[in-house]
Amino acid sequence: MKDLDTIFKALADVNRVRILKLLGIRKMCVCELAFVLEVSQPAVSKQLKKLVSAGLVDSEQDGFWTNYFVSPKSLYAKKLLAMLGQWLNDEKMMIDDLKKAKKANRKKLCCRK
Repeated sequence: MKDLDTIFKALADVNRVRILKLLGIRKMCVCELAFVLEVSQPAVSKQLKKLVSAGLVDSEQDGFWTNYFVSPKSLYAKKLLAMLGQWLNDEKMMIDDLKKAKKANRKKLCCRK
């Protein structure tokens, strides 16, 4: 029950839900997520930390970048993504996020190239 409580607390913020939905589409770095959400990189990092702590998101190093993705180990994450997909596909914010995510290019966005 504690795990479920942690997960619902992690989903209690609209930006964390947006991040989870975006990471369900593809792996992304902090720069790309900040670009799509139009928030600072430290703000995205803070939100990712909560999602990682809840076990919904994992990360891996890819050279300079850290890729974040929906945790394949989390049964909750898979089920939540399925539900989010059904609930949020018609939301203007999510439609805009997904369009913008297609334009997010880490090589152009990140500080170091």
